[in-house]
Amino acid sequence: MIKLSENELKELNEQFREASPAEIIRWAVSNAERPVVTTNFRPFEAAILHAVSKIEPEIKVIWCDTGYNTPQTYKHATQVIDQLELNVKLYTPKQTAAYRDALFGGIPEVNSSQHEEFTRQVKLEPFQRAMEQQKPDLWFTNLRKGQTAFRDSIGVLSYSKDGKLKVSPFYYWSDEQLDAYLEENTLPNEFKYFDPTKVLSNRECGLHA
Repeated sequence: MIKLSENELKELNEQFREASPAEIIRWAVSNAERPVVTTNFRPFEAAILHAVSKIEPEIKVIWCDTGYNTPQTYKHATQVIDQLELNVKLYTPKQTAAYRDALFGGIPEVNSSQHEEFTRQVKLEPFQRAMEQQKPDLWFTNLRKGQTAFRDSIGVLSYSKDGKLKVSPFYYWSDEQLDAYLEENTLPNEFKYFDPTKVLSNRECGLHA
């Protein structure tokens, strides 16, 4: 596990404000033994998958598929995986969608008492299982400033609840900058993405906050 003191974390975050994603990724992989990158193939995810796999081609790509993605997202995921030749480790819920439909009557409303258990089943448990099995010491994410109040409070480097170092190489990038990156590298994008646990785009799902 990579352990940085508060001062080291602060200094590196200041240093990385002006660094390129490639510079950040090279620093990260040089300090890690078991890095992973997580993805859900939401909009702009192809950027981080390209940037990380270009520097670390065999990196494990953890995809926790809730089972509720749109047809467009599944087609997009397949295209990106094939184009970048990603080393994907797929994790899905232990329960089927039919089971949850019977138990919850579909996707519970966000204010429903059942929503917490639904979120645990489709997102938190598969993610925790992935981390336990892959045992990463560093976790690349595509968190960006401006997405949620919590994400505004961190930086390029932050720590997860269980002490794993999270690295967000595109933290300060805008949608327009990412659009340009995708175009420059001939990468696809897809906006018909659905997260059944969040409902609102500025709401955390429980993996980060």
